[in-house]
Amino acid sequence: MRVAVLSGPNLNLLGMREPELYGRATLDQIEAAVRAAAASAGAEVEWFQSNHEGALIDAVQGLAGRADGALINAAALSHTSLALRDAVLAVRVPFVEVHLSNIFAREPERRRSLLADLALGVVAGFGARSYLLGFEALVAALRDAG
Repeated sequence: MRVAVLSGPNLNLLGMREPELYGRATLDQIEAAVRAAAASAGAEVEWFQSNHEGALIDAVQGLAGRADGALINAAALSHTSLALRDAVLAVRVPFVEVHLSNIFAREPERRRSLLADLALGVVAGFGARSYLLGFEALVAALRDAG
């Protein structure tokens, strides 16, 4: 099983960016935890982060035929990018949307996700653990479907 993990803008700053909101774990630490979970689950992980909308869209488009599923934390692009939504729609790879903070308890403009209705599910508000919970749910869904 191959799982892609795609992370959007500013997530490279985790650990120092608003730690009271996003926690102290760095993206490298989150990656290591997901890779360890993947090894235990017998899954391969491809990891990608970009601050650029076009690069994230290219990464989504590249999932077809290469990944069985994905975790997507599009960060602020979750709330604004119709282009990213269109890419996810075109590729049709099953995915779980993840967010470190509870986007539904934040500013009104962050309470809406343009990806959520396309996702198998959304995990939000558990800090770095959101990635692990999302990964576990994705692997279970892929195995159930498969």
